[in-house]
Parts: sequence; structure tokens; C-alpha cells
Amino acid sequence: MAQYLFGAGKVFATPLQDIYGQPISDATPVEVGVLQSVSVDISYDLKELYGRGQFAVDAARGKGSIKCKATMGRINGALLNSIFFGGVVSEGGVETIAQTMNGEVIASGGIVKPTVPNSGTFVRDLGVTNTKAVPLVRVSGTPEAGQYAVDATGSYTFATADVGKTVFISFKYSATVAGAKSGLVTNLDMGYTPEFAVDLMRDYKGKIMQMDFFRCTSNKLAFNSKQDDYDLPEFEFQPMADDLGRVFNWTTSE
Repeated sequence: MAQYLFGAGKVFATPLQDIYGQPISDATPVEVGVLQSVSVDISYDLKELYGRGQFAVDAARGKGSIKCKATMGRINGALLNSIFFGGVVSEGGVETIAQTMNGEVIASGGIVKPTVPNSGTFVRDLGVTNTKAVPLVRVSGTPEAGQYAVDATGSYTFATADVGKTVFISFKYSATVAGAKSGLVTNLDMGYTPEFAVDLMRDYKGKIMQMDFFRCTSNKLAFNSKQDDYDLPEFEFQPMADDLGRVFNWTTSE
């Protein structure tokens, strides 16, 4: 039976070295989850030799290049670090934004302390609006109508004139969340690049096509949010020759 290809296939990335060029021992392979599409574009410069005639008398390959692209549906911090950031990953901590979506009614006394999600800790204020989405003005002293003050613990104070009104509060907080990952990207000198290996496998009706790229680097990672659809992050990567001169190995069932 002839071999055909169908579907996006499976992609696994294995980090080889971090952003500082240090080899990674006991590297953990990570699958590119909920894979949507993969493209592999292999091309060469073609050098042509001409004489007096209109057509080339010979042609030979010059420089070769492989451009790959993968689109995925699952967000995985370990994968993003393996293929793109290559830094130190911190486990368990998050620092993110909360908003009081249903509003907070200013009680007598003018004090409002919104609940921090995930039993977290208030970090800093990100603004307050009224029911018409008009921002209130932050002040350091006693607030007047249309103003507010906030302390380091996340306790908001409003003017007596605003008691009974509904406000919407936005703030940043930190918390410990099982499985969370984070990392810091710094301004390194040009040239620092993490590297990883890629295993691409496609199977259909019991037959396979396999491509193993021994050494790769990524030059692009893109996120595209939409109001009513999934974000499908996309990353591009380029295979290179490894220390043994290998670029990739390919296998087909036929």
C-alpha cells in the first residue's frame, strides 16, 4: 500500500545548551502539545555556470538552509524555556493581575480591601475605575470625591462622598501555584543562543515519516490573542550541523 501523510504529527524538543552556552545534562524532552501544524522548508542556493549560450551548462548547490515552523495549542513553560528562552526556570511562583469584575461597593468608612486570589500577596495598584469606566485619581493624602489612596497591603481608601458607589479595582499580586513556572529575560550580549534537538514524527495508517534534527535554535516565538478564540503560539527554528557534521536524519516506511 502506498504511503500518505495526514495530520500535524508529533514534535518533541530536547534542550542541549542554555542561553549561556552551558551543556544541559540529563535534559528533559518536552512534547509540543496540541500540535496544529508543522512546516519544514529545505532549500539551497543554486549556482549556475554559463557559457555563451542562453542556458546553464552546469549547476551546483551552494549554501543550504532549513527553516521550520510549528504551531501549538498547549502552553508549557518548560517547553518555552527549552526552545527559546534558555534561562533559569523558577517553580511555583506567579505574579499576575487581578480585577474585581463585578465591582466593589464602597462601604461606610470608605475602606475597600479586595480579596487577593490564590491566597496571594498584594504587590501594587493598577488603577480604579467607576461604573462608567472613568479612572479615579490616586492620591497620597486623604481622598476627595473621585479620588482614592492605597497602602502597601492593598487596602483602598475612598472619599466619604463616594460611599455606596461601585468601583472596579485592578492590582498585581504574587502567589504560590503548583506547577507554575517563571523566568527572567535579561539584556545579554548578542550571540547568546540556547540550542535544542527536535524529533518530528508523522504516522498515518501504520506508516511513518520521521525527521530527527540534531541541533537547532529558534529565532521567533509569537503569541496572538483573540477575543473569542484560542491562542495558538507559533515558533520558528532552524536546524544546523552538530559537532559530528550531522544535520538531520530522515526515515520513511516506504
